[in-house]
Amino acid sequence: MNADAIMIRAIGLTRRFGALTALDRLNLEIPRGEIFGLVGPDGAGKTTTVRLLCGLLDPTEGRVEVAGHDVARSPDAVKDRIGYMAQRFGLYVDLTVEENMRFYADLFGVTGADRDQLMARLLRMTRMDPFRARQAGKLSGGMKQKLALMCTLLHHPQVLFLDEPTNGVDPVSRRDFWAILYQLVKDGLTVFVTTAYLDEAERCNRVGLIDRGRLIRCDSPGALRTSLPEECYEVQATDRRAARELLLAAEGVVSVEPSGNVLHLFLDPAHTSRERLEGLGPAEFRRIEPSLEDVFIALIRKEAAA
Repeated sequence: MNADAIMIRAIGLTRRFGALTALDRLNLEIPRGEIFGLVGPDGAGKTTTVRLLCGLLDPTEGRVEVAGHDVARSPDAVKDRIGYMAQRFGLYVDLTVEENMRFYADLFGVTGADRDQLMARLLRMTRMDPFRARQAGKLSGGMKQKLALMCTLLHHPQVLFLDEPTNGVDPVSRRDFWAILYQLVKDGLTVFVTTAYLDEAERCNRVGLIDRGRLIRCDSPGALRTSLPEECYEVQATDRRAARELLLAAEGVVSVEPSGNVLHLFLDPAHTSRERLEGLGPAEFRRIEPSLEDVFIALIRKEAAA
């Protein structure tokens, strides 16, 4: 990978809070123009990672480079080149959409024609132009997220950090939000996004799966779905709870998780087989390609077992 094209680089990045290791020896390189998704359950270390990459937390060990600058040595240079949208972005509810944007533009030192042109472009891109005179407190959840994103982009950042930006937002607004991100990446922006939604992770160029502060796998969504040596099956059974308990107790079973009205099963072909498990009780097995969620759960179960 061309070193000049690397926009985010973490080397042995570690953060401890007392006895708790929130992030454990993270090594990561993200090139220009990529949407990188960091996925994990609550408490996995996603927000800690973002705050370390932005320079809002000091690492216990390791270092970070963003847009060619060392975060610890050149914090001001890094801040000028990044946008950071936290889970609770500081919108002013009594100000209108346009007033919020002008306020943040003033904070970034963006004024005059440059500000007006960029505001107009962002309002068109997000389809928020008809609502520019509406108070932020009267916007829907999806509109508030769009406004927060626009405020984050007002100083032309090279790297955009988004911490669970669509958490609690309706599916249509989530889809619109991702359409905007794709357009921004086409314009050369690099996006680092954390999410607990596995369907959103499918939209990223690459995905890092994090659990208990450790990056356990990193690749494209397609590669992750086909990366495990275990076989994945859809299992239909009349009594799903009993079938799950029976399968979990069997040798060679990595994970069994409910998925709608069926079970998704991962088995290790070196230690068991479909035929052997079918012999445990009445159930129908069908080989399937696992979803990203299936893969993530199976990896977590393997890590716990190891």
